[in-house]
Amino acid sequence: MYGKQKKTRKYATMKRMLSLRDERLKEKDRLKPKKKQKKDPSALKEREVPQHPSCLFFQYNTQLGPPYHILVDTNFINFSIKAKLDLVQSMMDCLYAKCIPCITDCVMAEIEKLGQKYRVALRIAKDPRFERLPCTHKGTYADDCLVQRVTQHKCYIVATVDRDLKRRIRKIPGVPIMYISNHRYNIERMPDDYGAPRF
Repeated sequence: MYGKQKKTRKYATMKRMLSLRDERLKEKDRLKPKKKQKKDPSALKEREVPQHPSCLFFQYNTQLGPPYHILVDTNFINFSIKAKLDLVQSMMDCLYAKCIPCITDCVMAEIEKLGQKYRVALRIAKDPRFERLPCTHKGTYADDCLVQRVTQHKCYIVATVDRDLKRRIRKIPGVPIMYISNHRYNIERMPDDYGAPRF
Protein backbone atom coordinates (compact mmCIF):
# COMPACT_ATOMS: atom_id res chain seq x y z
CA MET A 1 0.00 0.00 0.00
CA TYR A 2 1.25 3.39 -0.92
CA GLY A 3 0.93 6.14 1.64
CA LYS A 4 -1.24 9.08 0.70
CA GLN A 5 0.67 12.22 0.02
CA LYS A 6 -0.35 14.91 2.49
CA LYS A 7 -1.37 18.13 0.89
CA THR A 8 -0.99 21.14 3.14
CA ARG A 9 -3.52 23.78 2.42
CA LYS A 10 -2.26 27.27 2.30
CA TYR A 11 -4.49 29.43 4.41
CA ALA A 12 -5.48 32.97 3.49
CA THR A 13 -3.94 32.70 0.05
CA MET A 14 -5.12 35.29 -2.42
CA LYS A 15 -4.96 35.54 -6.15
CA ARG A 16 -2.40 38.05 -7.17
CA MET A 17 -4.03 41.04 -8.71
CA LEU A 18 -2.61 43.87 -10.67
CA SER A 19 -2.66 47.25 -9.06
CA LEU A 20 -4.71 49.82 -10.95
CA ARG A 21 -1.57 51.96 -11.16
CA ASP A 22 0.48 49.17 -12.78
CA GLU A 23 2.37 50.16 -15.97
CA ARG A 24 1.35 46.92 -17.74
CA LEU A 25 -2.28 47.99 -17.83
CA LYS A 26 -3.68 49.87 -20.80
CA GLU A 27 -4.00 53.62 -20.43
CA LYS A 28 -7.79 53.60 -20.17
CA ASP A 29 -7.84 50.95 -17.41
CA ARG A 30 -5.17 52.63 -15.32
CA LEU A 31 -6.07 54.70 -12.28
CA LYS A 32 -5.21 58.36 -12.71
CA PRO A 33 -2.85 59.84 -10.11
CA LYS A 34 -4.72 62.18 -7.83
CA LYS A 35 -3.82 65.83 -7.96
CA LYS A 36 -3.71 67.52 -4.62
CA GLN A 37 -5.87 70.59 -4.47
CA LYS A 38 -4.13 73.56 -2.98
CA LYS A 39 -6.06 75.22 -0.21
CA ASP A 40 -6.72 78.86 -0.72
CA PRO A 41 -5.33 80.67 2.35
CA SER A 42 -7.58 83.69 1.76
CA ALA A 43 -10.77 81.55 1.76
CA LEU A 44 -12.89 81.67 4.89
CA LYS A 45 -12.75 78.54 7.00
CA GLU A 46 -16.19 77.16 7.78
CA ARG A 47 -16.64 75.78 11.24
CA GLU A 48 -19.83 74.46 12.75
CA VAL A 49 -20.24 75.90 16.21
CA PRO A 50 -23.22 74.57 18.18
CA GLN A 51 -25.69 77.32 19.01
CA HIS A 52 -25.99 77.70 22.76
CA PRO A 53 -29.42 78.61 24.10
CA SER A 54 -29.82 82.16 25.32
CA CYS A 55 -31.24 80.99 28.65
CA LEU A 56 -27.81 79.75 29.77
CA PHE A 57 -25.75 82.34 31.55
CA PHE A 58 -22.44 80.49 31.97
CA GLN A 59 -23.54 77.32 33.80
CA TYR A 60 -26.66 78.98 35.24
CA ASN A 61 -29.91 78.25 33.52
CA THR A 62 -32.08 81.35 33.92
CA GLN A 63 -35.25 79.47 32.90
CA LEU A 64 -35.03 77.27 35.99
CA GLY A 65 -36.85 78.54 38.99
CA PRO A 66 -39.75 77.76 41.28
CA PRO A 67 -42.26 76.30 40.63
CA TYR A 68 -39.94 73.58 39.29
CA HIS A 69 -41.19 71.41 36.44
CA ILE A 70 -39.76 67.92 36.91
CA LEU A 71 -39.85 65.38 34.08
CA VAL A 72 -40.43 61.98 35.66
CA ASP A 73 -39.09 58.71 34.23
CA THR A 74 -40.83 55.31 34.58
CA ASN A 75 -38.21 53.74 36.83
CA PHE A 76 -38.14 56.85 39.05
CA ILE A 77 -41.79 56.20 39.98
CA ASN A 78 -41.07 52.49 40.57
CA PHE A 79 -38.05 53.20 42.78
CA SER A 80 -40.03 55.85 44.70
CA ILE A 81 -42.69 53.24 45.49
CA LYS A 82 -39.98 50.79 46.65
CA ALA A 83 -38.43 53.49 48.85
CA LYS A 84 -41.95 54.40 50.14
CA LEU A 85 -41.58 58.03 49.05
CA ASP A 86 -44.45 60.35 48.18
CA LEU A 87 -43.33 61.90 44.90
CA VAL A 88 -44.62 65.47 45.20
CA GLN A 89 -43.85 65.84 48.92
CA SER A 90 -40.33 64.38 48.59
CA MET A 91 -39.59 66.68 45.64
CA MET A 92 -40.62 69.69 47.70
CA ASP A 93 -38.50 68.47 50.63
CA CYS A 94 -35.54 68.22 48.27
CA LEU A 95 -35.89 71.57 46.52
CA TYR A 96 -37.61 73.66 49.25
CA ALA A 97 -40.05 75.00 46.63
CA LYS A 98 -43.22 74.12 44.76
CA CYS A 99 -42.65 71.25 42.32
CA ILE A 100 -44.85 70.16 39.45
CA PRO A 101 -44.07 66.60 38.30
CA CYS A 102 -44.54 66.29 34.53
CA ILE A 103 -45.20 63.04 32.76
CA THR A 104 -44.98 62.60 28.99
CA ASP A 105 -47.21 60.37 26.86
CA CYS A 106 -44.22 58.06 26.23
CA VAL A 107 -43.59 57.46 29.92
CA MET A 108 -47.31 56.89 30.46
CA ALA A 109 -47.39 54.37 27.60
CA GLU A 110 -44.31 52.63 29.06
CA ILE A 111 -46.00 52.22 32.47
CA GLU A 112 -49.22 50.96 30.83
CA LYS A 113 -47.18 48.39 28.86
CA LEU A 114 -45.65 47.02 32.09
CA GLY A 115 -49.04 45.60 32.98
CA GLN A 116 -50.77 44.60 36.22
CA LYS A 117 -47.58 44.41 38.28
CA TYR A 118 -47.08 48.18 38.00
CA ARG A 119 -50.68 49.27 38.61
CA VAL A 120 -49.60 51.35 41.66
CA ALA A 121 -47.14 53.26 39.47
CA LEU A 122 -49.91 53.85 36.93
CA ARG A 123 -52.24 55.13 39.63
CA ILE A 124 -49.53 57.55 40.82
CA ALA A 125 -48.86 58.69 37.24
CA LYS A 126 -52.56 59.50 36.79
CA ASP A 127 -52.49 61.74 39.90
CA PRO A 128 -54.17 65.14 39.14
CA ARG A 129 -51.11 66.94 40.58
CA PHE A 130 -49.06 65.54 37.69
CA GLU A 131 -48.92 67.60 34.51
CA ARG A 132 -49.40 65.62 31.30
CA LEU A 133 -47.16 66.58 28.37
CA PRO A 134 -48.37 65.42 24.94
CA CYS A 135 -45.78 63.93 22.58
CA THR A 136 -45.70 64.79 18.88
CA HIS A 137 -42.93 62.40 17.72
CA LYS A 138 -43.22 58.82 16.43
CA GLY A 139 -42.60 55.82 18.67
CA THR A 140 -42.83 55.48 22.43
CA TYR A 141 -39.19 55.26 23.53
CA ALA A 142 -39.26 57.38 26.67
CA ASP A 143 -35.50 58.04 27.01
CA ASP A 144 -35.23 59.64 23.56
CA CYS A 145 -38.41 61.59 24.25
CA LEU A 146 -37.05 63.06 27.51
CA VAL A 147 -33.65 63.89 26.02
CA GLN A 148 -35.28 65.60 23.03
CA ARG A 149 -37.62 67.59 25.28
CA VAL A 150 -34.90 68.92 27.61
CA THR A 151 -32.66 69.76 24.64
CA GLN A 152 -35.41 71.94 23.17
CA HIS A 153 -36.78 73.42 26.42
CA LYS A 154 -34.32 73.99 29.23
CA CYS A 155 -36.99 74.66 31.88
CA TYR A 156 -37.13 71.08 33.23
CA ILE A 157 -35.35 69.01 35.85
CA VAL A 158 -35.09 65.33 34.87
CA ALA A 159 -35.97 62.79 37.57
CA THR A 160 -34.43 59.40 36.79
CA VAL A 161 -32.38 56.56 38.27
CA ASP A 162 -31.45 55.14 34.85
CA ARG A 163 -27.66 55.26 34.48
CA ASP A 164 -27.69 55.54 30.68
CA LEU A 165 -30.27 58.31 30.66
CA LYS A 166 -28.31 60.21 33.34
CA ARG A 167 -25.19 59.95 31.16
CA ARG A 168 -27.10 61.39 28.21
CA ILE A 169 -28.65 64.22 30.24
CA ARG A 170 -25.26 65.21 31.71
CA LYS A 171 -24.10 66.09 28.20
CA ILE A 172 -26.83 68.72 27.91
CA PRO A 173 -25.77 71.93 29.64
CA GLY A 174 -28.09 73.51 32.21
CA VAL A 175 -30.31 70.47 32.91
CA PRO A 176 -30.22 69.23 36.54
CA ILE A 177 -30.88 65.57 37.42
CA MET A 178 -32.96 64.36 40.35
CA TYR A 179 -32.19 60.88 41.66
CA ILE A 180 -32.89 58.68 44.69
CA SER A 181 -30.25 57.86 47.31
CA ASN A 182 -30.49 56.96 51.00
CA HIS A 183 -34.31 56.86 50.83
CA ARG A 184 -34.63 60.47 49.77
CA TYR A 185 -34.38 62.58 46.61
CA ASN A 186 -31.13 64.33 45.77
CA ILE A 187 -30.35 66.79 43.02
CA GLU A 188 -27.31 66.84 40.75
CA ARG A 189 -25.88 69.92 38.97
CA MET A 190 -28.24 72.45 40.49
CA PRO A 191 -26.75 75.96 40.85
CA ASP A 192 -26.52 77.24 44.44
CA ASP A 193 -28.37 80.43 43.56
CA TYR A 194 -31.66 78.58 43.22
CA GLY A 195 -31.75 77.60 46.85
CA ALA A 196 -31.32 73.90 46.14
CA PRO A 197 -29.75 72.02 49.03
CA ARG A 198 -26.20 70.76 48.68
CA PHE A 199 -25.65 67.21 49.92
